[in-house]
Amino acid sequence: MNMKNIMNKLFLLVVTAGAFAMFGCAVEDKPDPRLAGFTGTIDPSYEKSTEDWPEAESFTGEEPNVIIFLLDDVGYAQLGAFGGLVPTPNIDKLAEGGVRFANFHTTALCSPSRAAILSGRNHHSIGLGSHSLSAMGFPGYAGRVPYEAQEVARLARDEGYATYALGKWDHTPTFMIHQNGPFTYWPTNDGFDHTYTFMSADANNYTPLMYAGHEPIEPSRDKPDYHLSEDLADKAIHYLTGHVSINPDKPFFMFWAPGAMHAPHHAPKSYIDRFKGQFDGGWDKARETIYAKQVEMGLLPKGTKLTERLDDIPAWDSLPAEERAVYARQMEAFAGQLVHVDEQIGRVIETLRRLGKLDNTLIMVTSDNGASGEGGLTGSHNEMLFFNGISKTKLEENQKKLSEWGMEETYNHYHAGWAWAGNTPFKYFKQMAHRGGQSDPLIVHWPSGIKSKGGIRHQFAHIIDIGPTILEVTGIKFREEVDGIEQMPMDGTSFAYAFDDADAKGRHTRQYFELFGNRAMVIDGWKAVTIHGNRMPWDITGTKPFADDVWELYNLNEDFSESNNLANEHPDKLEMLKKEFHKEALKFNVYPLYDDMRARLKKANEQFVPKRDEFVFYPPGAIRIPDAYSPPVKNRNHSITAHATIPEGGANGVLLATGGIYGGYTFFVKNNRLYYEYNAFNEDRYQVVSETEIPTGKVELKAVYTANSKEMTGVVELFINGTSAGKVNVDRIMMVTYSISETFDVGTDTGSPVSKEYNRDNEFSG
Repeated sequence: MNMKNIMNKLFLLVVTAGAFAMFGCAVEDKPDPRLAGFTGTIDPSYEKSTEDWPEAESFTGEEPNVIIFLLDDVGYAQLGAFGGLVPTPNIDKLAEGGVRFANFHTTALCSPSRAAILSGRNHHSIGLGSHSLSAMGFPGYAGRVPYEAQEVARLARDEGYATYALGKWDHTPTFMIHQNGPFTYWPTNDGFDHTYTFMSADANNYTPLMYAGHEPIEPSRDKPDYHLSEDLADKAIHYLTGHVSINPDKPFFMFWAPGAMHAPHHAPKSYIDRFKGQFDGGWDKARETIYAKQVEMGLLPKGTKLTERLDDIPAWDSLPAEERAVYARQMEAFAGQLVHVDEQIGRVIETLRRLGKLDNTLIMVTSDNGASGEGGLTGSHNEMLFFNGISKTKLEENQKKLSEWGMEETYNHYHAGWAWAGNTPFKYFKQMAHRGGQSDPLIVHWPSGIKSKGGIRHQFAHIIDIGPTILEVTGIKFREEVDGIEQMPMDGTSFAYAFDDADAKGRHTRQYFELFGNRAMVIDGWKAVTIHGNRMPWDITGTKPFADDVWELYNLNEDFSESNNLANEHPDKLEMLKKEFHKEALKFNVYPLYDDMRARLKKANEQFVPKRDEFVFYPPGAIRIPDAYSPPVKNRNHSITAHATIPEGGANGVLLATGGIYGGYTFFVKNNRLYYEYNAFNEDRYQVVSETEIPTGKVELKAVYTANSKEMTGVVELFINGTSAGKVNVDRIMMVTYSISETFDVGTDTGSPVSKEYNRDNEFSG
């Protein structure tokens, strides 16, 4: 008998033994692993067998639900409930029926805060020391949340909660955001069963590139009145009504994160126009009005001063009328978007009320950082200028777009003066370790669990406290081990103790802050803080010595707004806090510090692009590839070759495109002529059209880009079947990124079109 026959016999013996065991005639006293957990009995006769059904998942209906409404770039003073000038009645009603935490802090940036809010850990300790787009090859900056820090949604799902993530998700590494994954760091692997997201730092609200799970979709197709915030509310309502209809007792956890209020400040024109003229008084007057409202509300501790205007921000009255007109319109667009997204939140809240779920749903409304000064000292019709290291937009370029401000033609941001007003009474902006960067509104609403209505809490709280608070309220257990992997302890502290006790002693008494070299340390109400290199957030270029940084000292117990620097009066206290920061930095992977943001963005973008000289793409599936993962052609010699077949009568459509309306390049056919167009920031466009038509049949279509790397310009020459067909000079290029949301596509141009020569129905017809 050969070995194969022996193995077959052994296999039959094993199967036979298992079969006898199943029918009560075991040949050996060994449990069958297939019957693990089965407590019934099995006999050849059904009448003599006993069934054992698994217990059905059951809930009492008393388990609290959870919804986090996470707004983007909303400063401390921009919601009505925190003194803001824009009406937010739906959010304000939550504040009236719940509590406001007036001493709440974030990491001062979106990507780190979003990882921290769900994980309950400090952002450096989970690899998000800065934005995932500016990742580095160090543990604190890896741009990937480790499996050892499973998020609250995963713990909730494991205890039976239905989990939903909608909207912005920007702490997945860019090189993984495509149809091949891996999906390790997507929300689908972070505990969310249902996901409907845009996987980027911001989005075109009129033409977003979305993912339903892992599937790339374009929900705005054929919907001329589409807006992302409305779509996200529609989707939330769809999920919630379906959920309660099918299993009303099963609790849910929803993370709802719109593009609002991050740039672009897109809103339907009617919403923007309703604020016409309301901000003509400027940011100085707005700030004074907001401060007076905050004092009247009791939001600020007694004696809180309004900090002085920064030297960088011009006095409104010193500006010429033409500039004031531009800046007022910028704020009108912001206001239009904020009131619009408040309406969408109201629609979701009304759905909870209709379903009978509002009272027992823990609702938290907050933001990921302070108001953003990244629009710089001019504001901008196109935020891609900022991401390419250009801190100022020319006034005339903004004026050209003024009638379309907040429409799809713009990727608009406001002047830093409005962000300064939005952070009243504090100094500075998003990215910074002063309170203007990391103090945010927090509203908690839970009628079944919070007796206090309309109360204000001044206990220190941090975004890492939200996860532990959810666990305490819901009774969801923290797990020391998930899937066999030991979990990091949570760094946050639940603030549920303060829900009904305004005078409770604060429990979160120690917290470090660091972002892009800006650093701070808070212990028992004393704060040491420094602005690295005096760099403002609209400047992302260059590097400066950390040893030259000047530290400030504030007693927050007496000086809520950080208006009185005590560094000279208490040098020993300052040195103690600096040493404690160093200890925390070592503990939580804050080091090394590196401050050249543009270099980090560029390096991180290029780090994971496949290292090869030739990239071959096969339509129709080669679409929705992130700019950061596309061929690295910026300021480099390269050629694009399309092997195509042209039918009788000619062809139209896109062969290849990267980016969208706000910047990129595209290679396409129109009326059977070959085109190449380079779109620099939706300001300058360089286009060449072939001198001859493309012949029918199989053809080779080529664009050769010759770079002048010193001048950062180029020349593009077209070829049809090897014959030169035209040239164009490209006198301005985008060096860092074409887009952080729009993509590289072959055979089509998804999202907004790079060129005005074609519309969204642009698939190549050859």
